[in-house]
Amino acid sequence: MIRVPLAALVCLAASTAAAVNVVDLSDATWTLTGGDAISVPGKVPSHVHLDLLASQVIEDPYFGLNDFNLRWVALANWSYTAQLSGLSTEGDISTYLLFNGLDTFADIQLCSQPVASTNNQFRQYFFDVTDILSGCDTTSPELKVVFGSAPAIAEDIANQPGQETWPWPVEILFEFPNRQFIRKEQSDFGWDWGPAFAPAGIWQKAWALQLGRGEVFVRNSLLDLYREGQLNNLLPDQTANWMLNASVDVIGTVPEGASLTFRIVDLETQEEAGSGSLVNITNDGDVITGSSTLGAGDYKLWWPTGLGPQSLYNITIDIVSESGEVLTSVTKRTGFRTIVLNMDVVSDEEISKGVAPGNHWHFEINGQPFYAKGSNFIPPDAFWPRVTPAKIRQLFSSAVAANQNMLRVWSSGAYSPDFMYDIADEMGILLWSEFEYGDALYPVDPEFLENSRLEAVYQVRRVNHHPSLALWAGGNELELIISFLATVADPDTFNRYVSEYETLFLDTLLPAVYGNSRSISYIPSSTTNGYLSINFSNPIPVVPRYSNVTPGSIYGDTDHYNYDPSQAFSLSSYPVGRFADEFGFHSMPSINSWRQAVAEEDLSFNSSTVVLRNHHYPPGGLNTTNFSNASKGMGEMTVAVELYYPAPHKADPAANFSAWCHATQVFQADFYKSQIQFYRAGSGRPERQLGSLYWQLEDIWQAPTWAGIEYDGRWKVLHNVAKDIYQSVIVAPQWNETSGILQVYAVSDLWDEVQGKASLGWVGWDGTIVSLDAADGESGDVDFTIGPLNATLLATLNITELTSSASLNAADVVFVANLTASGKMPNTEATKTFTHTNWFTPTPLSTAALVDPKLSITHDSDTNEFVVTAEEGTSIWTWVSLEDSDADEVIVAFDENGFLLKKGEERRIGYSILSDSGDVAGWEDRVGVSSIWDNSLP
Repeated sequence: MIRVPLAALVCLAASTAAAVNVVDLSDATWTLTGGDAISVPGKVPSHVHLDLLASQVIEDPYFGLNDFNLRWVALANWSYTAQLSGLSTEGDISTYLLFNGLDTFADIQLCSQPVASTNNQFRQYFFDVTDILSGCDTTSPELKVVFGSAPAIAEDIANQPGQETWPWPVEILFEFPNRQFIRKEQSDFGWDWGPAFAPAGIWQKAWALQLGRGEVFVRNSLLDLYREGQLNNLLPDQTANWMLNASVDVIGTVPEGASLTFRIVDLETQEEAGSGSLVNITNDGDVITGSSTLGAGDYKLWWPTGLGPQSLYNITIDIVSESGEVLTSVTKRTGFRTIVLNMDVVSDEEISKGVAPGNHWHFEINGQPFYAKGSNFIPPDAFWPRVTPAKIRQLFSSAVAANQNMLRVWSSGAYSPDFMYDIADEMGILLWSEFEYGDALYPVDPEFLENSRLEAVYQVRRVNHHPSLALWAGGNELELIISFLATVADPDTFNRYVSEYETLFLDTLLPAVYGNSRSISYIPSSTTNGYLSINFSNPIPVVPRYSNVTPGSIYGDTDHYNYDPSQAFSLSSYPVGRFADEFGFHSMPSINSWRQAVAEEDLSFNSSTVVLRNHHYPPGGLNTTNFSNASKGMGEMTVAVELYYPAPHKADPAANFSAWCHATQVFQADFYKSQIQFYRAGSGRPERQLGSLYWQLEDIWQAPTWAGIEYDGRWKVLHNVAKDIYQSVIVAPQWNETSGILQVYAVSDLWDEVQGKASLGWVGWDGTIVSLDAADGESGDVDFTIGPLNATLLATLNITELTSSASLNAADVVFVANLTASGKMPNTEATKTFTHTNWFTPTPLSTAALVDPKLSITHDSDTNEFVVTAEEGTSIWTWVSLEDSDADEVIVAFDENGFLLKKGEERRIGYSILSDSGDVAGWEDRVGVSSIWDNSLP
């Protein structure tokens, strides 16, 4: 008998007991067959595309137009076959196959005998194959997993007699249709920021297990830490004791009379912080559960980044037999915190202080409201097996560097792997998590609902122990679909659609959360007006509000997209709500990223390859014969650049393409900055706005998208601007285009009062200081105090009057605001100084009288900084970067970028190397600097 320590099986929740035999199927020799008589080596975990690429049957799926050219891979059936060695047939042994992820329609065979069929990418499956194995006539039985074409099967399901149908645009069609009928990553069928490869394969770890009599194997487990008396979605008593609920899912049978014990270790001190036996034991054979009460103040709290330390503990749960033998153990790293989405009614006391009536919609960590600053996270690759912890760590490090404390892990991708939550736990990033449904309504037949329930229960139990878990949402933008249907469907049909929506997202998914966790909030839709009522005496406690709103009251979070560039900076076009969960506009990646994915001859703004990689197009799908339908997104970016900035007209084609790419990024960053500072200033207005998550953090491939970070980790202008505008204390100019009024706010997300001084004034593009009457509030110094988590108005300027008089020529000047303040960071006593600079241009830069600022840059090797100087004028959107090169041997993030630099001002800028090839000597010599003025150069 071979005994393998289960501690080595990281994906199985760090179990430390031993099974009779554990065979890691990643170590088997796999063969992939299918297509047109293709037979190549395969891997586990993997996807068909990746194995075909490794054997050079296909070229890089990300190159050129392979999004279209490789559709034959998704439309074919494929088989993975391996001979299993090391399985024993001696003694009283039970044999199981355990799969953590099969994508998606799989027929499993062992020794040519059928084992099972699966139809859900997101479920863990295990099968007892003892009888099949006993009948094998070989010591190396053959395991075969046959994957059917997901797009073809989805189409077959959609065409079944009596199948549900929905009006456009309930299902937003991108590439392959009918995604809503199957439990597969929805964006695998295409999205407006990504390709449609619809991959298949054993995409997560898999094992063959053999257990002796009385042995059990941990396949999943749940830890739930919450305050005594706490209920989901409701604010707990922060002085109450902690409750520890532990539940262990096993393969095998937990014997009668078994008990559970626990040990808690402080990972900072490595000292034991608690131990004992769990009580209230329930043993269902395959699941054993118990609980314990822990002291209210005995444990250090876990906080998000910027709000306090990330204190972590290991909790080990032992299953102990009646005789005292430890049958198996599981250790999980966790943290003590409460995180609640507060949707309570605004109180009369709050209304008396200026908060608009309605309902709250903000997060509270350990009883403290905070401003959620961040972005939306999409799948970082079309093929999850090549998403590594190093990739996630790089992305999360960039998010923290950009002052982000929350990421909304968008639904319609895949559930986050454990290592992603682990890294978030360490870095203090809250992960708003969602079940994988989005922009569609879904079937409600019993089989689909049960499949969905089992998926949700598995995922909730798997990740609940992570302190970074901030929320479960049922899916993406579903309530917006309900609102749309209310305007187009007759009452009976509309009621049926609402009933279907509630059947899945309230009657099925809500109990999966509430039945397994008391520590986490649940909402049925990412964008929602919240609930009319919540009553835990009812089987389904939540009654949704939908559109049952009172005029003058404010509810819910907002989702905003406007692709009319002329409205980009119109404050009246921005939604007023309690929280902004999605907003944005697309831009091009840099020429460095394009060179990874397209041929040199295709490096032009309107080449067919570039245009067809832009998947932001009118409804109805896209293919290489529907080229004219692909220009929508390109046109929007072009109009935006020409409307607001000097448009590039460079003689060198590659340089012109690069300049256009950069100009689209400047517009994107400018637009997001306008919205983020609008939402942040809302923390001091009646809407009491407490969250801003823009669309989106990162890219899935090299193409025009909404991302702030390109596929290889390179920061766009947006990510640099987000870093600036997400600082704790900022100055925020807000121009109302309709009234011509510019309001200047000081904004703080700190939990204590902040005091400071702001200097407001006008600067000419030629570098001169423009003097106006300070008594009119148009320039000068302003002392201010900002209350906790709030904003205060510094000045109000009538720009229309100012620029229509002889006082100011709008084309010649930029309004500049500098802020210096002092205050305390949360959970600290030390006072910190905060500085921030912001600007407003009274006319678009496309018509401004820009001058050459004569920028220079040098590298100071003593301090390892770059020194940037503007010698002749005011530089706006000052951009420090490596010069365009065919080589991508180093990717650098500069501490400041996209900034304003006044004449004669020197800026010293540090940097971080995000990735390199290991041989990057001399890269500093390739660093250059430019401003938006350079766009006008030939």
